[in-house]
Amino acid sequence: MTTLLLIRHATNDALKNQLIVGRLPGVHLNEEGQAQALAVAERLAEVDLTAVYSSPMERALETARPLAARHGLEVQIHPGLHEVDCGRWSGQPVERLRRRRLWRTLVMCPSSIRFPGGENAWEVQTRMVAALEEIRVTHPGKTVAVVSHADPIKVAVAHYLGLPLDLFHRLKVAPASLTVLALDGAVPQLVRLNDIGHLPCPQGRWGA
Repeated sequence: MTTLLLIRHATNDALKNQLIVGRLPGVHLNEEGQAQALAVAERLAEVDLTAVYSSPMERALETARPLAARHGLEVQIHPGLHEVDCGRWSGQPVERLRRRRLWRTLVMCPSSIRFPGGENAWEVQTRMVAALEEIRVTHPGKTVAVVSHADPIKVAVAHYLGLPLDLFHRLKVAPASLTVLALDGAVPQLVRLNDIGHLPCPQGRWGA
């Protein structure tokens, strides 16, 4: 059985400012995010990791590197773990986008739309699951860390649990959280979801 430790990248100023980042370059972890990345590395220090994979985005790589360094590993970049391509919505404030009719559809029935000039949820799920399956086959019976983004992780979990794609927004995956899948090729198991036990949790921010 291969165990995949799915880690969402740590926090950054774009998250704090409620921007749709998508694949915009130059978004780095802020001071809080850097501390979160170190906390992830500490949390998993005693785990026997075989490999650490990451999305190509800076915020994901900066989350993955402390963990990889702790285990004497190199971060392996996999394009299938990439953030959602939000197209023309990239860089836009969430508050502005919420006023658009398409936003409600995105929240209630995400499988039916495509980000303007970007991806749709089916494409994200297909490439993310393909990447995880490739990693599973490459590292049979091992434990592997995979650093990606909220929606790609959520649509992958939905796939392995057999949930309708339109329900993936009901899953919570916080910055620097740990979600664990145990995959043996027959019956996938969700071992943990949105585990933030390694992070400080100020009042009113559980899993935020």
